[in-house]
Amino acid sequence: MASLRDLGLSEYESRAYQSLLDTGPTTAKELSRTSDVPMGRIYDVLNSLETQNLARSQAASRPKKYVAVEPETALDRLLEDKEQELDEQLTQFESIASELETQLEASDPVDEQFWTAALGAEETIDLLAERLAAADERIIFVAATPTSRFDVDAVGERITDELERVLERGIPVSLLEHPSVVEALPTEVGKRYREQLQNYDHFEVRVVEDIGSTFAIIDQVEICIEVPHPLNRKEAFALINLKDAEFAADVEASFERRWEQARDFSLS
Repeated sequence: MASLRDLGLSEYESRAYQSLLDTGPTTAKELSRTSDVPMGRIYDVLNSLETQNLARSQAASRPKKYVAVEPETALDRLLEDKEQELDEQLTQFESIASELETQLEASDPVDEQFWTAALGAEETIDLLAERLAAADERIIFVAATPTSRFDVDAVGERITDELERVLERGIPVSLLEHPSVVEALPTEVGKRYREQLQNYDHFEVRVVEDIGSTFAIIDQVEICIEVPHPLNRKEAFALINLKDAEFAADVEASFERRWEQARDFSLS
């Protein structure tokens, strides 16, 4: 069950506040008895509740009496404090991540083949988004069939988000699509392309019929190849990620020939 401790109060503070709600205006001594907070701690606890604007005191009375702030107000104040605390933590973590980004530099690429694969829709899109985010020079994306990651609403939105971040970093993106992919684009994805991605001068889209597979080439040395389901080519099955500069160069050469044959396309 949820408790006041989940919003930052200590066990004694939680007991004291709840007892104040039950008793109404009361003295520290009486509150210590009803809340089971030791008398040696009760004044510190009440001072803390007052500091957090969760309780008020009547200093003119003898002995001094305390009353709880209404629960709705108290919870709003606790929530505001927690939100501020989380904002400060987020700022701190962002600063740490920014500093570490300059410290944790990868070594120069080694001319050695490496491959990995992802099975399943979620794992596949995670791997593809990760590799797109790693681009430093150029992304070539070829979408051959409507099973491309671009024609599924949720996945299309995620890839569009990633491509936009890449474009914001000034990295060119060339997108070559089969006409059937263009026709199958969801309305929201098409709108994102039309209103956001096409505003970047280094984002180009062309259409051509003569392509047979869906893949992405990243920085001329890495390629992600979508593998269709063996029993249904309209359903994606896996993604292979291969780092091989020679193979990527061969595929890019084939891409460039198709690119020259393709026609410019505007998602208007």
